Amino acid sequence: MTEVMVERGSRAHRATLGVGVALVALAATVPLWADSSWMREFVEIACYFVFAMMWNLLAGYGGMVSIGQQAFFGLGGYAMLALGNFAGFDPFLAVPVAALAVALLALPVSWIAFRLQGGYFAIGTWVIAEVFRLSIANVSAVGGGSGTTLTALRGIPRATRESLTYWLALSAVVACIAGVYLFLRSKQGLALQAIRDNETAAESQGIAVRRMKLAVYAVAAFGAGLAGALYFLGNLRISPDAAFSVNWTAFAIFMVVIGGIGRIEGPIVGALVFWALSRFFSDLGTWYLLGLGLLAIVVTLFFKQGLWGYAQQHWGWALFPTQRRLVAPQNGAITSRNPP
Repeated sequence: MTEVMVERGSRAHRATLGVGVALVALAATVPLWADSSWMREFVEIACYFVFAMMWNLLAGYGGMVSIGQQAFFGLGGYAMLALGNFAGFDPFLAVPVAALAVALLALPVSWIAFRLQGGYFAIGTWVIAEVFRLSIANVSAVGGGSGTTLTALRGIPRATRESLTYWLALSAVVACIAGVYLFLRSKQGLALQAIRDNETAAESQGIAVRRMKLAVYAVAAFGAGLAGALYFLGNLRISPDAAFSVNWTAFAIFMVVIGGIGRIEGPIVGALVFWALSRFFSDLGTWYLLGLGLLAIVVTLFFKQGLWGYAQQHWGWALFPTQRRLVAPQNGAITSRNPP
């Protein structure tokens, strides 16, 4: 009988990890030598990336397509502002605390959202986001519909503020990638993908479907809240229309679809493409938005698995392998392989 072992990585993947660590170490030194505009741009795209990664976890791996994740993005921003302006929290410490508060708030919200299925779930999440937007717009303590300014940062030098915000954003990106990667390589990650493919079959195998979906929903809300708190920490001002705009989810969907849904690398590639397009073409106004839509259509027609999915299918590229392979040690032949 041929002995078969499970392989979950390779030398190339370990080399990629080493390169990634070196890049993070280099990125950590940016505030010491780079212009402040670089840090501001990184913080903005980091917020988009973290938000897109959480949407990918929710929809790409969990099968819960939401168009209302901006609810948690906006709540994260307002929770950070409330903690900093009114509760006396250090505004940088308030960012993870605000994200945790948003995750806790997502638990009762899920009771409403999970009563809906399919397209009704998607529309329902958008309605929930609108309810939060209208509610916040009627709270005069945070400026009502016109918004307010983050006053907790007064007295902190601009260079210090920008450096700390940058390091916080870099930490969020690294933690987001590492957390999602480790989760997807675990048994719980396999369970989540089984739920996405067939809830009934997954439940018949003993998977606690509702508990797993609730956990992922709360984690996605935490990530969205973290992105929102970070974004408005760097922006210094917040308003309901800016915080709860459906554009946040629209751009996240764009990044995930362009890069490749259901892949960790997808939001990374999508965020880089989105940053490049916005950096060089955003001044075109309506034409810029039309271009984004046209690009999304082209990718969905000719690269159905996204740009990274196409590369992975044709050349076997995988920066963050989550699949398991059965390998015969005698000849190294792959006898079975899980889909990515």
